[in-house]
Amino acid sequence: MPQSAAFRPLTVAPADIFTDNLAAHATQEQYHGRRHQAVAWVRVLIFVVGALGGYLLFSNGRNVAGLAFVLTLYVVFVLIMRWHSRLGYQYNHYRLLRIISQEELARLGGKLTQFEAGARYLDASHAYAADLDVFGPYSLFQLLSRATSRLGQDRLADWLRQAAAPATVQARQAAVAELAPDATWQQEWQARARHFPRQTDDPRRFAAWLQQPDFFADKAWLKAALFVLPPLALTSAGLWLSGYSFGVVVPFLVLLGGINHHYRAARDEYFEHSDSMYDVLRAYRDQLALLEEREVKSPPLVALRNLIAPPDGVPASRLIGQLAGIVAYFSVRQSTLAAFFANNLLFWDFFWMWRLEGWKRQLGGKLGPMLDVVAEVEALVSLAAYQFANPIYTVPELSNEALEFTAEGLGHPLIFATARITNDFSTVGAGHTGVVTGSNMSGKTTFLRTVGLNMVLALAGGAVCARHLRVSPAQVYTAMRTQDNLAESTSSFYAELKRLRLLLELTAQGTPVFYLLDEILKGTNSRDRHRGARALIHQLHQRPASGLISTHDLELGALADELPGAVTNYSFNSTIEGDEILFDYHLTPGLCRSFNASKLMQLMGIAIDNEE
Repeated sequence: MPQSAAFRPLTVAPADIFTDNLAAHATQEQYHGRRHQAVAWVRVLIFVVGALGGYLLFSNGRNVAGLAFVLTLYVVFVLIMRWHSRLGYQYNHYRLLRIISQEELARLGGKLTQFEAGARYLDASHAYAADLDVFGPYSLFQLLSRATSRLGQDRLADWLRQAAAPATVQARQAAVAELAPDATWQQEWQARARHFPRQTDDPRRFAAWLQQPDFFADKAWLKAALFVLPPLALTSAGLWLSGYSFGVVVPFLVLLGGINHHYRAARDEYFEHSDSMYDVLRAYRDQLALLEEREVKSPPLVALRNLIAPPDGVPASRLIGQLAGIVAYFSVRQSTLAAFFANNLLFWDFFWMWRLEGWKRQLGGKLGPMLDVVAEVEALVSLAAYQFANPIYTVPELSNEALEFTAEGLGHPLIFATARITNDFSTVGAGHTGVVTGSNMSGKTTFLRTVGLNMVLALAGGAVCARHLRVSPAQVYTAMRTQDNLAESTSSFYAELKRLRLLLELTAQGTPVFYLLDEILKGTNSRDRHRGARALIHQLHQRPASGLISTHDLELGALADELPGAVTNYSFNSTIEGDEILFDYHLTPGLCRSFNASKLMQLMGIAIDNEE
């Protein structure tokens, strides 16, 4: 995809935009906060006036005037209460927008600890996620994710764990290109959902449960009783309050109570599945309404809009809102006393179970696709916000060449230095290995992670930390942080061998693989390490794979002569000036000729013989 189609140059730096937004939102937050507080006192005043005025009128025998006064004040009180609620929403909305602007500034400064780390997605056996800091503390997920919902976080995590097909990558790029310039819409999308914080439960389980057979499907008699028994029970209660014996109510309490008890398990199931969904559904309702209001142009976003546009013309947001409303009524159960009277006089649970099943018939199986739209847009908004915040980044171009990775000005997206060091690097075709040598702390491992993380970003559909990047779809595979496993009695060396075996199995299947191997076979002696590394490179040379290997073993550099054109030497170098070690972090052709281990040991107080 051409770069020009993905970016609209900003005349103002994103940090300045976020700072201005933060100030504007803070001002609005304070304004609406003052109004919200003032109206709260008006509510108290009206309540006191109504209570006192009604008492005085009734105590003086002016019952009609007292009733009219109280009813009038009650109507005014309800109207002001609704006004107060709207002001509360506006106050909270601007507070959330201010927080979102603060978060964007924090990301630009590399302050990621406050964000969801996606630790549940960590998997030591994954092809690259653990080695490249895709999830966990100070991770790519923390940098990217603006998703509020569990579905959105899951969707973004899936994109980062699995390279997409070229057509899918290009579709995501097109959608992100449309959303990226509109930071206001991105932040509105996030803020609308954050009004409802209880979003930890997975709605897919709820959607699957809704597909179960209806409770009332074989209970026509209960459906009829639902409309007959409550009016009779209420009538009997009215007679009792009018002076009749309590015995007129007892038969209905026993009958309704017995039915409620008999189907208690079904009632509990409906409540348990519905209660945790109230905040989730309200958040989805408001987000879907925002998407429905937006005019979209890119084919991917048009397709998503079509999924939430039912043939009967009822907006998806309204349908989800109806469901949220039904679910809300189940919360009466949280008050034991209210639930007792509601169920034993009104068949409360059964009524809302019946309404829920009617909603199911109206919606059919469309809830799942609607939830899928929210998840997709959550992930797209994350990529779009990341692209907006980093306008100097580029949208990568997909290559038709086998295993191409051609980058200019390539940097690590999790390094936030004001003067980030970048490098150019290129490899095209299968059977190519870059051997990267260098001294300690010179940047070898960081460079491997730089290549890997930008590949992950590119094949997820996101912008990359580079001036230009052309990349082929491939499976990224790493072996960097292999550790021993006491539970499995596995040494770190054996763990690395298992990773390398999986790499060989993967390449044997014909899957294009781009590998990143750090300090290969570091758990054994230098002779075996060299022999094993040399054999592995020769073997990979025959497979649909290319990549980078970092090492301290300069002898591996001789492979460039054994496999001319297939193995290329690169290095990171350092210089020593007095007691200071200086690094330039620039990738240089050829083998490293400057090492600093002895100097580092000296600086740590270890006496080194300098005779040689």
